[in-house]
Amino acid sequence: MGIHSATFIISNAKLSGCPQDGLSEYAFIGRSNVGKSSLINMLTGVKDLAKTSSKPGKTLLINHFLINQSWYIVDLPGYGFAKIGKKMREELHKLVTDYVLKREQLACLFVLIDSRHEAQQIDLDFLEFLGENEIPFAIVFTKTDKITQAELGSNIRKYKESLLETWEELPVMFQTSSEKNKGGKEILQYIESINVSLTSEKSK
Repeated sequence: MGIHSATFIISNAKLSGCPQDGLSEYAFIGRSNVGKSSLINMLTGVKDLAKTSSKPGKTLLINHFLINQSWYIVDLPGYGFAKIGKKMREELHKLVTDYVLKREQLACLFVLIDSRHEAQQIDLDFLEFLGENEIPFAIVFTKTDKITQAELGSNIRKYKESLLETWEELPVMFQTSSEKNKGGKEILQYIESINVSLTSEKSK
């Protein structure tokens, strides 16, 4: 699948303000400085579609981008150590939780994880939360060009081992590098397969 058009539609601080057109949504989330905006820009081929920043944690709203006039990429606020106050942190937590648990249009949540680090508890806890609530998601390991293949393999293996302690099956996983333009094609193919499946279900 190719992306022919990608347009910013709206930013929201409340779930109620999100688009009500019923189109499928593919949301992206991760810890601060995981490379979320760069990945979205790589996927769409639009350099500044999602605003990148030298300061982690700058996404404080739900951002909708309409893709090919038929589905959305959704840029969600991250989690982790953004330098914001306690009240704002609580509001962002509620915003993300409301979206993940209540947004019926969510077809898949892509959880971005920095491949340079071993399994982080904050990521494992978030993945556990998704599993417990039966949220459809996939894992995207970012910045794979920043470490050796041996280190990458070791870090991913440790994530798998941690997840398999409580899970019977592993989620779909992708390896990406925004700088090297790696992994975007596979993610878009996965999105297309879900879109086809959802279209088939609606036609029954």
